Amino acid sequence: MSKKKAATPTGSFKARGLSAAISKAKELGIRKVIIPTAGNAGGAMAAYAARGGMEAYIFMPKDTPLANVEESRIAGATVMLIDGLISEAAGMAGEKARAEGWFDVSTFKEPYRCEGKKIMGYELAEAFQWELPEVIIYPTGGGTGLVGMWKAFAEMEALGWLENKRRPRMVAVQAEGCAPVVKAFQTGRSFCDFWIGARTIASGLRVPKSFADHIILHDIKESQGAAVAVSDEEITRAQIRLAAAEGIFAAPEGAATLAALEHLLREGWVQADERIILFNTGTGLKYLK
Repeated sequence: MSKKKAATPTGSFKARGLSAAISKAKELGIRKVIIPTAGNAGGAMAAYAARGGMEAYIFMPKDTPLANVEESRIAGATVMLIDGLISEAAGMAGEKARAEGWFDVSTFKEPYRCEGKKIMGYELAEAFQWELPEVIIYPTGGGTGLVGMWKAFAEMEALGWLENKRRPRMVAVQAEGCAPVVKAFQTGRSFCDFWIGARTIASGLRVPKSFADHIILHDIKESQGAAVAVSDEEITRAQIRLAAAEGIFAAPEGAATLAALEHLLREGWVQADERIILFNTGTGLKYLK
């Protein structure tokens, strides 16, 4: 248990990417870092910046879960709550970064968050004795984890570490109230349109358009994967099912993967004998009022 907690010290998978990004920034002599966030990335950046003796500035929507706000502030970060979504927060962070010399660690604006997230792919392969499961179902907002794992699988194949060359079918899961990747995938597009009026209880999935939308869509298609949208009601029911069956209090983003699996089972897209991985990317404790 202690090992698992150490892997996500701020309660979400965002620690994987930000630990790499902030460590590299410190190595390169950067002293001021800034980020727009839907919640968990801000807390992770604040924690690692504090550990590295760096200044941190965070823009996040006003309706971000309180735990994300407080964990950022208690680590010493300056938190600016804004009207709007992460897209508006990103614009403000970029403007401040350019005007005042802050280094922007937004998703896919620098390479090291992806490098940190890809380690999930290496750990998965190790857990499966250097084979890979048939299906990975992943909650997709910015998409760093999905892209990072696909990169990891290619690296391991090139290194000769895998027992076979078969890779998982990657499934991106989004909320019905904000599903730009799902819409683009289902219509055969290579890029996403900006999602107007984004709404969902899963703040990490409330991303109207990922900066790396074309990479996400490419990786899903290359894996012969899929993209699935689920309702907030389905997410809530899946949270309860996970807690009752597995003792896991998943964040809404993670619970969305179970809801998506139920869709895929009904459609016959996955089979009972396949090894299917659901990624829970954070703790539901972050959402307590």
